[in-house]
This record gives sequence, C-alpha cells and structure tokens, in this order.
Amino acid sequence: MSKAQIVGWSHSQFGKTEYPDTEALMASVVAPALDHAGVSAEEVDGIFVGVLNGGFSKQEFQGALVGMVEGSLAAVPSVRLENACSTGSSAIYTAMDFIESGRGRIALVVGAEKMTAVPTERVSDILLGGSYRKEEADVEGGFAGVFGRIAQNYFQRYGDRSEELAMIAAKNHANGVNNPYAHMRKDFGFDFCNQVSDKNPRVAGPLRRTDCSLVSDGAVALVLADEETAAGLNRAIGFRARANVNDVFALSRRRDVLAFDGPRAAWRKALEQGGVTLDDLSFVETHDCFTIAELIEYEAMGLAPQGEGYKVVRDGTTARAGRLPVNPSGGLKSKGHPIGATGVSMHVMAAMQLMNEAGGIQVPDAKLAGVFNMGGAAVSNFVSILERVK
Repeated sequence: MSKAQIVGWSHSQFGKTEYPDTEALMASVVAPALDHAGVSAEEVDGIFVGVLNGGFSKQEFQGALVGMVEGSLAAVPSVRLENACSTGSSAIYTAMDFIESGRGRIALVVGAEKMTAVPTERVSDILLGGSYRKEEADVEGGFAGVFGRIAQNYFQRYGDRSEELAMIAAKNHANGVNNPYAHMRKDFGFDFCNQVSDKNPRVAGPLRRTDCSLVSDGAVALVLADEETAAGLNRAIGFRARANVNDVFALSRRRDVLAFDGPRAAWRKALEQGGVTLDDLSFVETHDCFTIAELIEYEAMGLAPQGEGYKVVRDGTTARAGRLPVNPSGGLKSKGHPIGATGVSMHVMAAMQLMNEAGGIQVPDAKLAGVFNMGGAAVSNFVSILERVK
C-alpha cells in the first residue's frame, strides 16, 4: 500500500472577507495549491471538499463547486464531507483512504466556509447543530454555552482556572501576530484577556469573549499524492500516524464529560502507531475553539494528569519557546475558525513548519508535528503525526 503524502497547499486570509461565497473562496486557493504542488488539474484523480454550511448559504451540493472554479476539474469525481468542526480533517482522511486504496494517485482537498454573511444569532443557531439538539438545544448561549457549561463544571471540580484560560488566550493571540493568514493579528496581553469588560464581556458561563474562537471566512486547499508520485515532486510531508476516534454525541451519556475520552484515545492510538511520545514532538496545533477546550486537551494528550492542565500553562511548557509549543500559528483563537477550512488549515500550518516555510511563526528545527482537530464537544476526534519526507 502506498501512503498518501501532502505535496502542496494554498491558504487564504481568514477573517471577514470580501469573497461573497464559498465558490469564490475556493477559487482563491485551488489553482495556487496545484501550482504549489507542481501538478496540473488534469492529473487530479479525486476531489474532496469540506464545507459545513448548515445554513450559512442556500447553496448545497458544494462538492461540485470546485469544478465550477476550475473547468478542467469538472469531470473529476468530487464528494463533499461534513463532520462539524472536524470537517476539514474528515476530507483529508477520506482523500488519503482514496489514494491508499489504490483508486487514485493525486487528490485535491478543499476546505471552505463563509460565515460572516449571516446575522450573529443565525451563526449561533447553525453552530448549535454541532451539539445533540434533543438534549442540548436549550443551553443558554448556543454552542458557546455548551463549552461554557463544560468550563463551569471543570471549575467546580478542579477550581477556578479563569486566569489560566486568559493565559491560553493571550498566548495564542501573541503567536498569531506574526501569522499572515490570521483573522486577529493583535497581542491583547494577559490583563485584557483576564478582565471582564465592555470589550471583553462574558459570553457563556465563565467564558469571556477572548475565550472564544472567531467567526471567520476562509478557504484552504492541499494536494495529496501517493509515495511514488510524491517522490518526483518538490516537497512531501508524510503521516507518521493518523487516528480518528469518536465519542458519544450526547454529553449526558458520557462516562465523564470532562475527561475528553475521545481525544485521549485518538492521541494514544496515534502516538502508539507512530512509535513516538509527546517528548518527540516539536510542536502541536490543537483545536482551541474555546480556551477551556485547549486546557482539557493538554490533559487528554498526556501533558498533564486530569485536572492539572493549568500547570503546563503556568510553567510555560506550551509557550512558543516552551518544551512543547502549542498553537504557534495562533490557533483558532487568533487565526479564526471557518468551520470547513479549519482542519485543512491546521495540517497546512504544520506542513509549513516542517518545511521551514512558516516565516514569523516558525518553530526552530521543527521535525515532528502533532495535529488535533475535533468536531462538536470532543465527539469526532482526529490526531495526525506529521513529518517531512522530502
């Protein structure tokens, strides 16, 4: 079996953009990604599109839009994936399965979302679709309220960690200042993130605005190729390991909602498959849709025992110059979170680091990357261990 490798990519600016829809966003990244990979549209065997939509646009059948933006791709088989906030990683893994099954040599993955064209209340309701509506639809604050409740329960069990959440927010915003693709390139500092104010009000439970990721537009494309094809191209990023683990959708039926059992199992499987430990990783891009998520993810990946994730915030372990930098890109907190594009972006950010092409956010001597992308409240969980092959 020939393993799939990342051979090229293109990343749009994230934020409130002038692009009117996902079709225009896709058009901004498809041709540049193929050019970056050094392949032609005629060589693409399959297209895998990640778009949540869910009401952001009346246009469905979004897998067919790539053929609209690049006519020579119109006859190429194309499918659209949707898996909440893990939509982008789902598209990547499906494309990898396509290549590794021998059905094709080159696959194009495109993740996109246009979120800013609908009212804020509508955004909240669309995102609530990532929770189990039969039980969680009435949570105050929408999807943010789901994580606000998680934060509240975490504080009740382990103590108030508002300061550590502010430290995570400040870290990610400081990291994002030098990321040219980031939605919010501003260092707010700890004091601003830690204080409730008119500019930083509470959003849900103990979560403040600075604890919540941004509503963004954006698109990212990457090209995958089998090993033989990749060997003849300019670059190749391989997957030392990849794991996808789900947990129960309804939070009420979890063993322990604060344990993040799905992420924990995905990390364990990926590290075992790759024959590595966290100490071998150069950095991690993790899914900080809310700062409480990043805090619990420290525990799920094994950086700290349950309830003690605050320690790696305070001792600087996850800082840019720390033992294991987490979210050197600025994460979803600074970079933005256009749902369908997020998982693809996280893999591209990691690939740029491994190719030493990350500019101002470069982690020195980056050799091995961890990527964690999740859908919903730790329901669909993806962990990739990436390394440079060429």
